[in-house]
Amino acid sequence: MSFFSRLTDIVTCNLTKLLEEAEDPMAAIAQIIREMEEGVAGARRSMQTANSNEQRLQNEIDEHREQVGYWADKARDQLKGGHEDQTRLALVRKREVENLIAGLMQQHEAAASTREHLETTFRALEARLAEALRRQQELKTTGKTTRDTDSTTVTGEESAALMSDDIEDELAALKRELAPKAESAD
Repeated sequence: MSFFSRLTDIVTCNLTKLLEEAEDPMAAIAQIIREMEEGVAGARRSMQTANSNEQRLQNEIDEHREQVGYWADKARDQLKGGHEDQTRLALVRKREVENLIAGLMQQHEAAASTREHLETTFRALEARLAEALRRQQELKTTGKTTRDTDSTTVTGEESAALMSDDIEDELAALKRELAPKAESAD
């Protein structure tokens, strides 16, 4: 039995309800975790592809900006040499490349937006997977899951996340936020 047909199903699922409705919660959570891991792997590939597309477009824009400079220099040189027709031709080429850059920039913005969306979805999928792994651990140790997902038991996968720079930055920000409050309470 497949629990999820789309990645959004993983993000929006109610694990407690799925497990309560399952005849064999251990088998169900194992299947749910397998499907979530497949979803995370697919999301990671999509995110990497989107990142590559965004970078490719940026590289292409940068190359064309160099061409704009080349055609501008060419136009100056032709004008200094008294070749107005050649100057016009260089300016036409410069304008063509500028128009191409404008189109590429729109594509780049769309690619960046897609990458950001996929990164957000990827992080949400990872969070759901972490929750499912906690639930599986609860089932193994107690034979049941709790509705409370505020478990303080740290799994191996979570320990790596705890050491990330983002978490450390957020922890430091919380400490700064609470420091004045603690001082004023004294």
